[in-house]
Amino acid sequence: MNVHILKFGGSSFRQPGDYIAVARHLADRREAGESKIVVVVSAMAGMTDRLKNTLLDVDRNPLPSSLDAALATGEMFSACMLETAVSRLGISVISLNGYTLGIKTNSDFGRASIDCVNPKPILTALKEHDVVIATGGQGIDQYGKLTFLGRNSSDLSAVAIASTLGEKTCEIYSDVRGVYTADPNLVPEAQLIPEIAYRRIAEMSRYGAKVLHHGAVDYAEKHEVAINCKSLTGDGAATGTIVTTCGHKPSSVIVARDASFLPVASATKRDFLCEVLHQHNISAICLEDDHSPCLCIITDIDYAMRILALEGTPTAPVRTRTVVTDFDDPVIGIYWYADYEQAVGMARDIHRRIYPEAMGDASMTADKTPE
Repeated sequence: MNVHILKFGGSSFRQPGDYIAVARHLADRREAGESKIVVVVSAMAGMTDRLKNTLLDVDRNPLPSSLDAALATGEMFSACMLETAVSRLGISVISLNGYTLGIKTNSDFGRASIDCVNPKPILTALKEHDVVIATGGQGIDQYGKLTFLGRNSSDLSAVAIASTLGEKTCEIYSDVRGVYTADPNLVPEAQLIPEIAYRRIAEMSRYGAKVLHHGAVDYAEKHEVAINCKSLTGDGAATGTIVTTCGHKPSSVIVARDASFLPVASATKRDFLCEVLHQHNISAICLEDDHSPCLCIITDIDYAMRILALEGTPTAPVRTRTVVTDFDDPVIGIYWYADYEQAVGMARDIHRRIYPEAMGDASMTADKTPE
């Protein structure tokens, strides 16, 4: 069975009409001969934070399993919205959520790891329907409890589904065409990268690049699934970046806003905690801020704080900084600022140093839209 796997992130769903636009795109693809499509969806833009804050209004320290279940409702609502929009066009469609998708995980609530994926539920649904809509970022553990794969992990769901169905390509849609040499919303001269290697984009993601989830890239590399980064425009789908083993390793600059800086009593303690986080596949950077040792955590922050709490490390006070990472081989440069505008200025200066020829190239900015 030839199945096309598409994933649409929260930036694709900012208002109800966006679901109609995606549904029409699916209809166009079916008319072009693609009979079976699986669509993985994220929650609407901003929905996950709203759900989290609502639960925290009830209890500042909720059960991790309760938080996962609450956050999952964002993707479930998104799946229902798209299912309604697709059904309205007369297409046979069904939606599946974490309870029925066949994705089994461990019980690390907040950022569960995939143990295995059973293709049978999706294959059964595809036999009866032309479009299957799957909620991203969720699975169930051995006790039947809903688990959350982490923030922005719908990419991981899409890649895992593509792999278990034997498909070698997965399409990831966002509001920008693909991976750039910098955030095109911050650096006007940022250049689109046509091809990039798994390892490079995974590393960029761990330092705050938003286009792809680092866990999805790692999974794609392991299971040999190529990722096509695209955006949906009025003229259809525009391909931007292809992620493969043979891709390039271009230089870039990453800006990560609201990175968490956790002061630690000593450098020895900091190094120990950094190793603990690395054992949980969480990237942490050992730095000194205001002349005191600290850990910098850019991604998986909530999960990291939970791990550190289990080690008896207080999670407050945490300083917030903007981190700028200079990916210009062979050395990675890391800079941090309390002032966001100063950080953005630094990122622009770095990009001009790396790509002086890009100055004034207006053609690179034609499709840039705010995230």
